[in-house]
Amino acid sequence: MTVMPRPSILSVEPYVGGESKIPGVNRIVKLSSNEGAFGPPPGAIEAIRAMATEAHRYPDGNGTALRAAIGARFGLDPARIVVGNGSDELLALLILAYGGEGTELVMSAHGFMMYDITGRWAGCRIIKVPEKNLTTDVDGMLAAVGPRTRLMFLANPNNPTGSILPQSEVERLRAGLPDEVLLVLDSAYAEYVTQPGYDAGAKLVDASGTMVNGRAIGTTVMTRTFSKIFGMGGMRLGWCYAPASVIDVLGRVRGPFNVNAAAMAAGIAALAEKGWIEKSVAHNTEWRATMRDALTAAGIKVWPSEGNFLLADFGTPAKAKAADDALKMRGLIVRAMGGYGLASCLRITIGTTEECTMVIEALTAFMHG
Repeated sequence: MTVMPRPSILSVEPYVGGESKIPGVNRIVKLSSNEGAFGPPPGAIEAIRAMATEAHRYPDGNGTALRAAIGARFGLDPARIVVGNGSDELLALLILAYGGEGTELVMSAHGFMMYDITGRWAGCRIIKVPEKNLTTDVDGMLAAVGPRTRLMFLANPNNPTGSILPQSEVERLRAGLPDEVLLVLDSAYAEYVTQPGYDAGAKLVDASGTMVNGRAIGTTVMTRTFSKIFGMGGMRLGWCYAPASVIDVLGRVRGPFNVNAAAMAAGIAALAEKGWIEKSVAHNTEWRATMRDALTAAGIKVWPSEGNFLLADFGTPAKAKAADDALKMRGLIVRAMGGYGLASCLRITIGTTEECTMVIEALTAFMHG
């Protein structure tokens, strides 16, 4: 007899990250995983080095100093912050705690793949709602909610499309959900947003349980990460801000030492790096627009983006594959989007000035070749 896992586990296809190597190519420019253009802040690098001599010590299981630093940087109550081994861990813990067999998880059709993977792992039925112009359809999301729905995930801005919902639409989504549905706002790319009036989710988290027109606003959780603007994807550090009731649940299910000491020290140092966010946002805003305009001029459709990446649409899967191959010939690795149901598209991270220029030159030559 063979020991078998739950059937839902076998429906999961393992997550495949962005490529990082090209056989026979010496210099690689990796623009496939939306990593920060400048790498980690200098202070974070020094903090990681300094922690090497303390590697035999267990970390603070409560992440007290890091939570205080996050709270101070973003004006949030540290008691309502939980840190995790990347925001992926926190997303998984939320799904396992509030979902499971017999429940439903609602997400947009081209939402972040980990919602689907972890949801099926937990035994949830996954409902993917078609989008309008690669943007979450609020009415469609609300219509998909049924008596077994317990979780709804919204990445805002969304990965991989780069699209964003205005604050009024996010609030309308929350207002239309039943109280028993937990809304998770994945704000991994929040720092890059330039849209006026944008809120990463703290307002709705704070509003959870308050009364409006005789009805309590439902529960919302916001997740964030150090992997993008702070360039610390390799350290695996994320956090969430949530109502006290959710914080209590996460405290019961997370591992006692789920974040390593070096990651926490680096996170504290990154938050203290003066001008880092401003410098990174300015660069991203400039080169996101420059690359968008250049690729559009070359004849490539570029979807609007509020992240640190662009979704370039080549019209057909064959042309997208040819463009990907042309980029690889020059050592440029971007992300093919077939796994997201967008086989005619490539997702391109906004890298350094040199790297963005290389992409523009390569794709312009491809389109005119």
